[in-house]
Amino acid sequence: MRAPAAALGMIALLSGCAAGPNYRPKSPDALGVPEHYTAPARDEATAELVRWWTQFNDPALGNLVEQALEANLDIAQAVARLRQARAALVQSRADFFPTIDASAGAGRNFDDDRPDTSSYSIGANAGWTIDLFGGTRRSVEASKADLQAAGYDLASVRTAIIAEVVSNYIGLRATQARLGIARDVLVTQEENYQIADWRVQAGLVSSLDVEQARTQRALTRASIPAFENAIAAARNRLAVLTGLAPGVVADELMMTGPIPAGPGELAVGIPADTLRQRPDVRAAERTLAAATARIGVAQAQLLPALSISGNVGTSALSTGGLGDIVTGGLFATLGQLIFDGGRRLAVVRAQRAAAEGALAAYRQSVLLALEDVENGLVFLKSAGERQAAIADALESADNAAILARSQYRAGLTDFQTLLDAERQLLNARDSLASAKADQATALVQLYLALGGGWDPLAPLPDGRQP
Repeated sequence: MRAPAAALGMIALLSGCAAGPNYRPKSPDALGVPEHYTAPARDEATAELVRWWTQFNDPALGNLVEQALEANLDIAQAVARLRQARAALVQSRADFFPTIDASAGAGRNFDDDRPDTSSYSIGANAGWTIDLFGGTRRSVEASKADLQAAGYDLASVRTAIIAEVVSNYIGLRATQARLGIARDVLVTQEENYQIADWRVQAGLVSSLDVEQARTQRALTRASIPAFENAIAAARNRLAVLTGLAPGVVADELMMTGPIPAGPGELAVGIPADTLRQRPDVRAAERTLAAATARIGVAQAQLLPALSISGNVGTSALSTGGLGDIVTGGLFATLGQLIFDGGRRLAVVRAQRAAAEGALAAYRQSVLLALEDVENGLVFLKSAGERQAAIADALESADNAAILARSQYRAGLTDFQTLLDAERQLLNARDSLASAKADQATALVQLYLALGGGWDPLAPLPDGRQP
């Protein structure tokens, strides 16, 4: 009894070892992360990031985001990939257990010289490959990391869709505002045309004033269809993002609304755990973990494999006699690769190269995340400064246009001065609408760069953790 016991002890000892390197998360220093990105962030900052679009205080926008999260087809595809990854994990774990198949048969023998006879049989076969060197454990480890990466990929898709919905909504409202400005200016230009025509008929000015007024009015009228086309395109894009056919437009999008304005300043500041909040960074880290585990899977293929198989069966001429005689067997096989032309060694080298590539991709995702945050902060600041400057210019342009209009009516200035003043007013109003949209869009990009739009502590869509 000592030999079998010793053999079982050796098997247990070997099973406690796993081929390949153990994965260890990289430190922030090894990834080149600045020190101010490594401290914990405030809880209220993280809470604001999870549902950042609510900071715009726009119910119509909130409804669109919720519809997109429920019905967007890109998100549905990511959810399907997550389910595939979970099924792959189940398949990997199944390799820990033996496989058992059963069979049953019945036959009838016909013989002209003898009475017909029947035969029956029942049998079962079992096989089990013992995970001596941890190849199966490494495979499960890789599959679990793949599942976690798929969860983070889903979060990345969700955050990107949210940002795209909000950006298109901002663009829609900005174009509606610019269309409204063009229509308002067209009314004023129509009045200028009437005044110029009256002054020409009165012999106070030449017909040049009328032609200039007509030209300006026609140019403004020509800009209106372009704005209407852009509005239709934005509505169609929002319909597709929310899982609807183009042309199916929500009632709130048919009406003109204000350009969303976010908070004056971000409560999150620069969250120190940006890299832990970004789902794409976390997905890259899990991909690296899976690639590292697959080195062990490949290395285990170079080591001996122990397989145990057995069978049990019975046969009889009647169903009542099936239990009379039962036969069975138990077999153990130890196999070792001798020569395969270097194929399995090449697989190990390929997996090591894959892990090196995954590490480079992980580091790249970290640097890109830091770049997005830094750029987002700069863009948001410059957009705010630009909007303030244009608002000041608009005030001056409005005053100048009022003076030029009154002076032209009184005959104190020429029509070209009035045209220049109103052209500057139109440009200032249009630029301010664009600047408001640019600032809101910069805020969206910064929220996206900070990893906003998902809760790192929430379970996966099926309610389960990886």
